[in-house]
Amino acid sequence: MRIPEVNQSDTSSVTPSTFTLISPIKGCYIDSLGVMKTLIIDHPLVSAKLTTLRDKNTDTPTFRKLVEELVSLLSYEATRHLIVKETEVETPITKTKGYVIAKPKPLVVPILRAGLGMLDGMMRILPNAEVGFLGMVRNEETLQPSTYAERIPGEIKNRQVFVLDPMLATGGTLVAAIKLLIDRGAKDVVAICLIAAPEGLKKVESTFGSDVNVTIVCAGLDEKLNEVGYIVPGLGDAGDRLYGTAD
Repeated sequence: MRIPEVNQSDTSSVTPSTFTLISPIKGCYIDSLGVMKTLIIDHPLVSAKLTTLRDKNTDTPTFRKLVEELVSLLSYEATRHLIVKETEVETPITKTKGYVIAKPKPLVVPILRAGLGMLDGMMRILPNAEVGFLGMVRNEETLQPSTYAERIPGEIKNRQVFVLDPMLATGGTLVAAIKLLIDRGAKDVVAICLIAAPEGLKKVESTFGSDVNVTIVCAGLDEKLNEVGYIVPGLGDAGDRLYGTAD
């Protein structure tokens, strides 16, 4: 099937010049510098919802609802290569062939706590997926992640895994999560993020070799990290804003 081309006449305001745009799926900007692929979803609904999320005046209930809606939109592209198998069904008129999601079921892994706010939006698209959890926290002085909780199925070999983490900043937390999943047997990992910084994307890309397929799907690629490791312009602390603990 031929992939439709994208009008790339105004990509400079969306993607830093260090990223190369190549034959993207319609509505996406794709950077592929090796095995890792980055999909930045370019869609009016995605842009509008992300803009409201960035607004410091957006209240917690609205922020939470928009995160759920935005993740559902991102999940549509994130599941584009979901493995399916052919099946036969009977309509009210006749028998016909179609497709169902293949087994083993996909695994969805939100990174606590902020990733938990993304789970409902993902499960709306993949209601039969299995869910695991990773509790990880970033030391705000060293910017290094540590794991404080883990509940992942014992066998995930050959399963498609979707990781939910709203902010890809330094990349340390996501790298640690993907490493843990790879150690358990995962070979295909898709990370869904609301926004990402170029530094985080480069960190993920430089960490994993050709034996692992890693895809990052996000609504926005921001400018940079500031001196304390926050994404600029960003949207603040996603966890605090999701759960009403922001100052």
